[in-house]
Amino acid sequence: MGRVRVNAPVKAPEVVSLGCRLNISESERIRAMLAGEDNLVVVNSCAVTSEAVRQTRQAIRKARKANPDARLLVTGCAADIEREQLAAMPEVDGLIANETKLDPRAWNVPASAPPVPALHTRAFVAVQNGCDHACTFCVIPQGRGKSRSLTVAEVLREVEAHIDAGAGEVVLTGVDVTSWGHDLPGSPSLGSLVRAVLDAFPALTRIRMSSIDGIEVDEELFELFASEERVMPHIHLSLQHGNDLILKRMKRRHLRADAVELVQRLKWQRPDIAVGADLIAGFPTETEEHHAENLSIIRELDIVHGHIFPYSPRPGTPAARMPQVERGTIKRRAAELRAEVAKVRAEWLATLVDKQLEVLAERDGTGYSPEFARVKLPEGTQRGSIVSVTPKTLEDNLLS
Repeated sequence: MGRVRVNAPVKAPEVVSLGCRLNISESERIRAMLAGEDNLVVVNSCAVTSEAVRQTRQAIRKARKANPDARLLVTGCAADIEREQLAAMPEVDGLIANETKLDPRAWNVPASAPPVPALHTRAFVAVQNGCDHACTFCVIPQGRGKSRSLTVAEVLREVEAHIDAGAGEVVLTGVDVTSWGHDLPGSPSLGSLVRAVLDAFPALTRIRMSSIDGIEVDEELFELFASEERVMPHIHLSLQHGNDLILKRMKRRHLRADAVELVQRLKWQRPDIAVGADLIAGFPTETEEHHAENLSIIRELDIVHGHIFPYSPRPGTPAARMPQVERGTIKRRAAELRAEVAKVRAEWLATLVDKQLEVLAERDGTGYSPEFARVKLPEGTQRGSIVSVTPKTLEDNLLS
């Protein structure tokens, strides 16, 4: 673009990751793939909401300010969905299509040996990409394409590489991870994949699932969640709402009762399982009565890990053409949902005081219990180790 830059170059590629766990996994692969490429910054973008796009643009400007002499490339969902807008930003040197971002040819680097995963306590393994569904609020299929699954052998190879690199926990992730296997011969279930990982790596003591579609939880996966100690007692549901009419207008495939039944069955067999969920505030046509049902499902399901998204219209989606809720109302309802999750979470965390927890240590002096509660660790605890901790206090959502 003809800029003259005089500051010191970036000595190693920097990758800025926004959005979902799948992006985190892909960012690690991009970072490893581009190792040795000097003077390069990559922004792996998100476009799930208009706020995510705003944060992407903000990250681009921040990256340019911090690295004025670097080549700055943007990939991820926003690089496809908001292509013209991002390409017009003066900070951006080029865009890499989301579909090709893991292909060395797209970056003009040699296609050598498979990249070695970066050293992280938890390894995010993307077993699936894309989505075949058509939720009325979602643009992700526009940026990710149709559902595509890694084979069992490919997953096992990637898991093995992460374990060899020192990962203490493996997180299986994807855009619509419960659709894994639908495009493979014989249509294997996600539960069979989790079982294959457990069988192949008996020394792997912790496997965690990212956000899943509850209506697609197969029986084997359910049994693993309910009774397998190495599968962490933590399920995060792509729930989106607590009202049936809104769920239908979202074109979701479950109703409120389906989510309630799934959680009740799981808690009956594994009472310590922690429940998370994605919830959207202010979806078009949402009334105060609909919002009240969205609030009430938080306590009914005992949602302690809540991701609250204020609705924002996305380009080309059916929901963008529906009657919209006023922005101030959306903001208020989102705040009420967050406050309710905070209450339920605080009550849950209080039950973990004086309970012995097996905590996987992170770099920052804290770690996560199997239920994904954050715990302060003794000074000097080695990253990646699993230590027994009996917390005595709770402050600012941190057990210590």
